[in-house]
Amino acid sequence: MVTIRPPATEAHYHNPQSEALFAAVVKLLGAVQNARMVILPRNEVQEEEIRRDWREWCGTEKIIIPGKVVDGLNLLYHSDLVISGGGTMNREAAALGVPVYSIFRGKIGAVDRYLVKSGRLTLLENVGDVQSKLVLAKRTPSSKNQSINGKALHSIVEGIIQALEASPSHPYPPP
Repeated sequence: MVTIRPPATEAHYHNPQSEALFAAVVKLLGAVQNARMVILPRNEVQEEEIRRDWREWCGTEKIIIPGKVVDGLNLLYHSDLVISGGGTMNREAAALGVPVYSIFRGKIGAVDRYLVKSGRLTLLENVGDVQSKLVLAKRTPSSKNQSINGKALHSIVEGIIQALEASPSHPYPPP
């Protein structure tokens, strides 16, 4: 299962190369027998274009466009890989340890450069990269995410509890 977020075609930073990469990704995955795509359009116009351009695959549920809002983190965690037009979804997938590919063709920010350097994000920079860099493999999500630091989580939770307890009108009893 591949979760895909198309490029932001209506954003001021949009680059048409991203659309070509998106189309190449969908065509490649459409030819893979057991691949299913969950595509999360950014708006109704984009959804209509996807349903029109890949009518057959939408009809056979090779392409699934959820009819309502879904739990994004759960979807990403259970995906075999994620391909997105950039931004939050890519970073969330990388944090969850899910293989993630970016089809964003604008200026790459510091966080994404770090994720690329650390091997947690792969940039698809041209249509040839879709064939050469995209690794299609079944993934088994681990029951314990390796990137979660228990001390950091504990510290954050403790900070929240202290802030709540410091409020004169907090409704929560001390733990």
